[in-house]
Amino acid sequence: MSTTPRTGRCPQCSAPALLEAGNRFRPFCSERCKLLDFGAWINGQYTIPAVENDIDGEEIEIDDRDSRLQ
Repeated sequence: MSTTPRTGRCPQCSAPALLEAGNRFRPFCSERCKLLDFGAWINGQYTIPAVENDIDGEEIEIDDRDSRLQ
């Protein structure tokens, strides 16, 4: 019984990439693409945008009590 290996697209260059355990660079197609992605990550190019507060130096009072307990 022959099964077709699972393939996908390399997240770096969009070339076909083998998604099986035999591909030591998965999900990337090559070591080059893996290192390019790692370099982008280490340089802070992958970030989640932060939402700025509209509060100008005001202190925020936080109620620690759990309203479900009342």
